Amino acid sequence: MTPVAHLSRLFLIGSMVFNTGALGDHLDHDSVKRLCDEGHILSMSEVMRRAALIQPGQLLEAELDREDGRYVYEIRILDPAGRIHELELDAAGGALIESSHDD
Repeated sequence: MTPVAHLSRLFLIGSMVFNTGALGDHLDHDSVKRLCDEGHILSMSEVMRRAALIQPGQLLEAELDREDGRYVYEIRILDPAGRIHELELDAAGGALIESSHDD
């Protein structure tokens, strides 16, 4: 199984939290779908594809947040060495904003 397929499958069976920033409002599935359909954010499958290219591993968590007026995917991935990587991707274009890992 490719890293993208593996991450996508884990995402489907894992949990995903949608949050809109300071207010902590929960985005329901319909709101997220609308944002994606209207082209405001990338689909989760595309985000997972991009994340797997940046950091292969097992998906632990994915969140969609609204930060400073834009949507950001925050993704946590466990690599084969046991380190947890945190990626922040721009939800509109998929560009890597920030990357860090725990030792």
